[in-house]
Amino acid sequence: MAEFRLPANSRVQPGREYKAPAGATRVRTFRIYRYDPTTGENPRIDSYELDLDRCGPMVLDALIKVKNEIDPTLTFRRSCREGICGSCAMNIDGVNTLACTQATGDIRGDVRIYPLPHMPVVKDLIPDLTNFYAQYASIKPWLQTRSPAPPDSERLQSKAEQEKINSPSACILCACCSTACPSYWWNSDRYLGPAVLLAAYRWLVDSRDEATGERLDELEDPFRLYRCHTIMNCTYTCPKGLNPARAIAEIKKMIAARQL
Repeated sequence: MAEFRLPANSRVQPGREYKAPAGATRVRTFRIYRYDPTTGENPRIDSYELDLDRCGPMVLDALIKVKNEIDPTLTFRRSCREGICGSCAMNIDGVNTLACTQATGDIRGDVRIYPLPHMPVVKDLIPDLTNFYAQYASIKPWLQTRSPAPPDSERLQSKAEQEKINSPSACILCACCSTACPSYWWNSDRYLGPAVLLAAYRWLVDSRDEATGERLDELEDPFRLYRCHTIMNCTYTCPKGLNPARAIAEIKKMIAARQL
């Protein structure tokens, strides 16, 4: 008989509750996923009541307040606080996004915060991105050329050529799109996922790159590329407004075109 429940040691349990200080007037509850694999305990959801009058407007501000003033054991990644580095990617109110750009005021009810889904958890809100970064490295994300560089200038592009790489170059590798993709959940060991394929597309359309054939050879695989089923979760959830699904479709067209 099929088993549709999580294993007993993976089921999320109720956690601790931290009340707002006396006199708080604008209280919101933040329900945060907590898990430490070194303890052998089940994951739990801890609840923290915060006075928003004494907290910044973004979800990341709330997490920092919790760690600094209430519970120093809370663990999460963060760096730039400007939506540039991608460090604070997590699942907030059911959507993969960046905690530094997600306003608490845009969420109704309790604010529910989980790590990026379907990834091993290092601790609390930190997913293990080892496989994700290894896949990114596998597409050789750097300029590959055979012809010698101009002796007295850079390898130049026209404005139209540069605009082709403008959008895909804006990817910050936060992994929001890949961890929102059911195809990646099921086949993350072989399917590259939308973030890495968007990065691959960035080099395929770079007019200065001279390894287009080799790059397409590497991608032409039933799993590495063609596990994409155009579900579109990747485009919906991208916090930078990019379109990985379109990039994947363009790669498929490039492969089809060279077979004609």
